[in-house]
Order: sequence, then C-alpha cells, then structure tokens
Amino acid sequence: MIRKSKNTRQAAVKRKTSETDIKIQLAVDGQGSSQINTGMPFLDHMLTLLAKHGLFDLKIEARGDLHVDIHHTNEDVGITLGQALIQALGTKAGIRRYGFASIPMDEVLIRLTLDISGRPSLHIAKTKGVKFSRLENYSFHDAMEFLKAFCQHAGINMHVEVLSGEDSHHIIEGIFKALAKALDRATQIDPRVRGIPSTKGSL
Repeated sequence: MIRKSKNTRQAAVKRKTSETDIKIQLAVDGQGSSQINTGMPFLDHMLTLLAKHGLFDLKIEARGDLHVDIHHTNEDVGITLGQALIQALGTKAGIRRYGFASIPMDEVLIRLTLDISGRPSLHIAKTKGVKFSRLENYSFHDAMEFLKAFCQHAGINMHVEVLSGEDSHHIIEGIFKALAKALDRATQIDPRVRGIPSTKGSL
C-alpha cells in the first residue's frame, strides 16, 4: 500500500486509451511493498522485484487488449510508470541524479547505469557469447520495449550491459534488479546538493 506522508515523494497516475486502462500509485521513499496486476504474470514478477529491491511502494492495476497481444499493455505500463516517477520526483532538487548497479543472477551478470537527465534514451549491449533462451510468454525484446517506454517518459538515459548469461529469465530478472538498485541510488536526496543537480539549473 502507498503510505501517505508529507515527507514522501509520491504520485498517482491514470492513463486510459482505446487499448489500455492503467492506474499507478508510486511512493519513491517507500519500504518495498507492492500490489501489481498487469495481466502479465512475468511482468508482475519483475515489477514486484523492482519495488522490493528499490524500496519503492508501488501499486499497479492495468487492463489491456491482451487477447490481441501483450505489446500495448506492456508498453503502456512502462509509459505510465515513467510518468509516475517523474511526477513523484517533482523538481528533482537535491537528488543524486546518477545511479549504477552490477547485479549477478546465477550465470548472469548485469551492469546498469542511468542518469535522470531529462534526455531519455536506452542503450543495450551484450557481450559476445551471451545467449537468450526462449520464454513462453515474455521475451527479452518485450522487456526492452517496456524499459524504452519507461525511460522515454521518466526522462532517463540508461545503459544496460549484459556481460554474461544464457537463461533469458535470469537475464531479465537481473536487469530489473539492477534497475531497482540504480534507481534507488539516483533518486536519493543528497544533503550536500543544493537545488537542481545540473549546471544548467534544470533537468
């Protein structure tokens, strides 16, 4: 559940189209609690991991045209989560802005670096020899489409490096855990920072 507090950076965002209907509540300064229902069990699992390891409180209720394909719902949840994050951060005053994490997941090693810069982009690199096994209902491509939508609407520049791995489940899980830890760091308030962490005065 989202805990209401004057000191909690939080947001509630609704997004409805002819294809999807999504409601998200996010508290950046949370305890890692979550209630996730996107209609896609694997994505639910990944977003639960994101909340748990990033110490965000997150509630997502999504309905979409899953009878057609997962694409619309998957992308639109990413869009709405990005919008919720940027709304919760407000002016971004005092945040660390940069975040990074290296996460092992069995045979997988992920390195993820991000900048809440206001200039969104997603860059994926994999070491030669990395293999992707087949997942029945959610692919590496689906995960990247989610992250692309999230970065675009959260104003995040993100680099993901898959340094080793063979199991796509482990690879995607490692990426979401690394995203959680990097986001946790980047969104933390640094008491030494005065105002917006940019020489331009805005992000």
